[in-house]
Amino acid sequence: MSLRLVYLTVTNALAALRLLPMSDRDKDVEILALRHQLTVLERQLGADKVRFAPQDRALLAALLAPLPREVLRRLRLLVQPDTVLRWHRDLMKQRHARTCRPKRPGRPPTVRSIRVLILRLVRENPSWGYRRVHGELATLGIKVAASTVWEILKTEGLDPAPDRSATTWADFLRSQSDALLACDFIETVTLTGQRQYILAVIGHATRRVRVLGTTARPTAHWVGQAARNLVMDLEDAGASVNYLIRDRDAKFPALFDQILGDAGIQVVLSGIRVPRMNAIMERWVQTCRHELLDRTLIWNERHLRHTLREFEQHYNVHRPHQALSQAAPLRTVPEPISDPRRSARLDIRRRDRLGGAIHEYRHAA
Repeated sequence: MSLRLVYLTVTNALAALRLLPMSDRDKDVEILALRHQLTVLERQLGADKVRFAPQDRALLAALLAPLPREVLRRLRLLVQPDTVLRWHRDLMKQRHARTCRPKRPGRPPTVRSIRVLILRLVRENPSWGYRRVHGELATLGIKVAASTVWEILKTEGLDPAPDRSATTWADFLRSQSDALLACDFIETVTLTGQRQYILAVIGHATRRVRVLGTTARPTAHWVGQAARNLVMDLEDAGASVNYLIRDRDAKFPALFDQILGDAGIQVVLSGIRVPRMNAIMERWVQTCRHELLDRTLIWNERHLRHTLREFEQHYNVHRPHQALSQAAPLRTVPEPISDPRRSARLDIRRRDRLGGAIHEYRHAA
């Protein structure tokens, strides 16, 4: 114990000698810093690691940074002198950032309606670049920089115009739906065991179906005559058709494409085993099988023609379609009943087609 007491006496004597050359200001600063360290330790008694709050760092940096580095090394600090100097640099950066803010604000954000309009123009015109979109906005009286249009497209993840202008199959169908037909063969078997082939055509925009005929032997002459009948029917109806989609069935001869090509209708072939490329026609084939062929006993070819004629009339005039907002290809949706008295005494009559295989409902006259 005596040796320990001697050691402490000598150590404190040397410390007192070290304080002699220091000024009163440096001594006061050291006292304040040591007192604040004690305060931090008292707040965190029992903690594994001492943590300085941002306020503690700011106070210690303001007190100790003016002292020379040699003095800082002699102080009993909980952190390294370089750490105190780093705190002081961070404090000065924050102060500089607050005092040196630009007086003029940056470019104001683009109005949301203009952003929506830019994205709409690009979506409806895939071949337009940002400068073409900028020019279209100028014609509308909307003042936006071309660089702003470019930044909006980049932020939304839209590729440049050359990468967006490639036409997909879905884009082709949407853009050409008003002048697009689709056709396909349907196979069915009569009660006599004879296989019959049905050729039908549907319009993409109108959903109108035309059953071109049915035969047991779809020869090139028969299919060619069906193409001629289709061309004459379209001319009588005044329909403008540019494309016809069909699969690669061998029952379609070269004469079929030649007759349509002479009428200005380009034949587009679907992919091999890709029925979705002719989805609208395939959907009608499923409807025809589910609502007619699977529920009707077909006696012979003559009976099949009569059945298809009745179903074609039902499909085009009465059956509602989701793609047409529940209207039929040749019938619009009537006005909803708003009179409560009429709603209270509805008189709905049923009309049977094909012996009751198909039901149609109408208001009584």
